[in-house]
Amino acid sequence: MTMSYAPLGRTGMTVSRFTLGAMMFGAAGNPDHDDCIRIIHTALDRGINFIDTADMYSAGESESIVGKALRGRRDQVILATKGHFALEEGLNRGGNSRRHLLHAVDASLTRLGTDYVDLYQVHRPDWDTDLEETLGVLTDLVRAGKIRTFGCSTFPAHEIVESHRVADARGLMRFRTEQPPYSLLARGIERDVLPVAEKWGMGVLTWSPLGFGFLTGRYRRGIKAGAEGRAALRPAWFDPADPVVARKLDVVEQLVEVADKLGVPLPALATAFPLAHRAVTSVIIGPRTLEQLESTLEHADLVLDDDVLDRLDAIVPPGTDVYDPNGAANPPWIVDAKQRRRVVRR
Repeated sequence: MTMSYAPLGRTGMTVSRFTLGAMMFGAAGNPDHDDCIRIIHTALDRGINFIDTADMYSAGESESIVGKALRGRRDQVILATKGHFALEEGLNRGGNSRRHLLHAVDASLTRLGTDYVDLYQVHRPDWDTDLEETLGVLTDLVRAGKIRTFGCSTFPAHEIVESHRVADARGLMRFRTEQPPYSLLARGIERDVLPVAEKWGMGVLTWSPLGFGFLTGRYRRGIKAGAEGRAALRPAWFDPADPVVARKLDVVEQLVEVADKLGVPLPALATAFPLAHRAVTSVIIGPRTLEQLESTLEHADLVLDDDVLDRLDAIVPPGTDVYDPNGAANPPWIVDAKQRRRVVRR
């Protein structure tokens, strides 16, 4: 396996085509710090130079683990983290305001044991905070040397475009990257987010290439989900009586046939797919164990040709979401009916 690399948009940084995601390091995944550090060191030794974490992953524990792993190796790594979500209860503890992000960045730097991060990302849109407020504080953090550049995560295309308009109008720095969900089960971003990111020269780091576990091959039609992992935490997500789950399982069966014809396991097909899109810079892989990392990297040089991609398009048409990959963070006008219906005066 030979790791390949690509420019991170127009930031001037070059990153591996696979990013080591640290979401599973800590209490939410693997609580063994020494084991997590071994995973990180193995990834670096295998050519990965890009690590992505967030302050919310295991309530900061993930960042602490990454910080310990990078002692003596910090200069080898393009380090990214994220902020937005509240880590504790109370007013003004989350969001993309100046007040919160100044605190969040300092706290992340302390946990990571570093003076700066190469890429800082706002983890979700904040519909209550003006984009000028967010871009203004991020610009100031770059000038203060605490972050090298900044990006956004799971932003809709219209909000990305608006952010660039605001940056140009106010003389602020722009979002340089976007981190969206993208997989063979969730292709919706092909309609607008990916073309917009490409137009603006943004790096794109995609997450959940395994579709929240459905593209691991562990969950199949007629096979009862085991009482471990995601199936144990959220059994409703894997209930075949749910029409959405049933549709996922039907698609998985067809994808397994494609993978079998290629002679590779389904996860290899799934992680290779996002990299076939010309706008995608790097795919985030989030191993919980060393075995999972090794298994993924075993097929890291798999490139899907046009015939395979045509077969995949026939199974899940371009721009189609088999399920809503971001249902938990939909904008308020989708969640709250009152925000999309006209007021009827009586």
